[in-house]
Amino acid sequence: MALIRHFERKEMDRNALHDEIDATYSVFERDGRVLLQIDSYGRAEREMPGKKSQTLQLDREGALELFEILKREFHFG
Repeated sequence: MALIRHFERKEMDRNALHDEIDATYSVFERDGRVLLQIDSYGRAEREMPGKKSQTLQLDREGALELFEILKREFHFG
């Protein structure tokens, strides 16, 4: 599990499209902060299907930075 507060752009030498997976999100408050949690569950073919694979959390600062990245990179109005 990780709380992301800052993103840094990195150019990759090689890029590949990954398999689609399921994900869920939840929102909760802790110590006066609102947090968004995204959980991914991996591929259905894995040894334990449905088991949580990764968890990412964003507070307001991290969410705002991601929002700005999404607006810029996907040309959202």
